[in-house]
Amino acid sequence: MHLFDFPQNWFILFLAFLLIWAVLLVSRKKNGRNEVKEQVYLAVSGLFALFLMEVFATQSNLWHYIPGDWPVILWPTYVAAILFGYQLLRFIEEHLIVKSVDIR
Repeated sequence: MHLFDFPQNWFILFLAFLLIWAVLLVSRKKNGRNEVKEQVYLAVSGLFALFLMEVFATQSNLWHYIPGDWPVILWPTYVAAILFGYQLLRFIEEHLIVKSVDIR
């Protein structure tokens, strides 16, 4: 299996996370916030946690991969999902929590 020889759904999932992350990043940047350092830290620590999860799951036979069939696209998808989750959390925090505090 080649590096880019994966089912199309993996790429759709990866690109969907990446696109929504970019949209939220651009919409939030209009507020003057720049959180690159936080996002990099979260992506690296989240990727490490997910790596440990994968190692534990494969070692305990929760799931397994055929040798030579490790889904490389999984790791960029994990990073995109982590970054999307961060942006979504901050977006919700800014638009829902801040507005409910301003009402009082």
